[in-house]
Amino acid sequence: MSEPRFGAGESGPGESSSGPSSFPGRSSGRRVPRRPIAFPGRSSSSSPSGSARQTDRSARSSPSADPAAFLPAGEIAEAAGRVFGPRLELAVSYARLLATDGVMRGLIGPREAPRIWERHLVNCAVISEMIPIGASVVDVGSGAGLPGIVLAVARPDLSITLVEPLARRTAFLSEAVTALGLESTVTVVRGRAEDVVDGPPAGADVVTARAVASLDRLAGWCLPLARTGGRLLALKGSSAAEEVDAHRAVVASLGGASPVIRLCGAGLIDPPTTVVEIVKERDVVPQGPKPSGKAAARGRGAGGRAGGRDSGQGRSRRG
Repeated sequence: MSEPRFGAGESGPGESSSGPSSFPGRSSGRRVPRRPIAFPGRSSSSSPSGSARQTDRSARSSPSADPAAFLPAGEIAEAAGRVFGPRLELAVSYARLLATDGVMRGLIGPREAPRIWERHLVNCAVISEMIPIGASVVDVGSGAGLPGIVLAVARPDLSITLVEPLARRTAFLSEAVTALGLESTVTVVRGRAEDVVDGPPAGADVVTARAVASLDRLAGWCLPLARTGGRLLALKGSSAAEEVDAHRAVVASLGGASPVIRLCGAGLIDPPTTVVEIVKERDVVPQGPKPSGKAAARGRGAGGRAGGRDSGQGRSRRG
């Protein structure tokens, strides 16, 4: 696979073709249409009191009230232009979804809305420099789509699976994928990583995770979803070095190479995004009890067969 560079067009990273506009037309015949995202303030009915406070709240919540309010501003605007390229307009549409419906549904905190670009969108998008062109990506614990949907917006060449166990989050993810016109490159799977390990998400080139759990648990969940030679990219904070030192032996027992700390977006954002990279060197046969029948059923319902494994140590697969 070729190495990527920032500024993705429809044909892949670095292409000059323009990306789709905000909320592009739907592709036909691929999926059953989903319920559109219910933006607050879109209803034509008003409250009985007609209070100025309610009107102001609706105006702020409505995605069409002031589109300029969702544009990146200041120094982050240049970084956003670099990482999203001609698909910046689509990234603005996603920012609008996060700052309105995402906040109303409790997927992100209200204090995060004013800093969507620097703390979430650009922070996630810069890791695309570590993902080869045309790679398959599984985003574990995708939540509101960070970093999975961000990568899908910035990199239309990627095939991305969003794995998330909570129904309210997968509902938002499915609706956002449709609203942004990403159906051809993004699949949403409801389930835990350990329940879908034997399903279609497995064998990925790259597995991503952001603020999900400690490094040893992440390795146990995510490495089985990667192909041999594939990589786990765990977005971490200031504790990255401590986690690497503490969990190096566990990662090795799970088939991973020694973790390496990478800084993405250096010179573009300050501070850069800290990523712990773990290459999967070998398959590991899981030990311990298999998931319960309920968990197995949930895994099959999410599009894959339930796989029995835990997040502890295992043995190398031989033969």
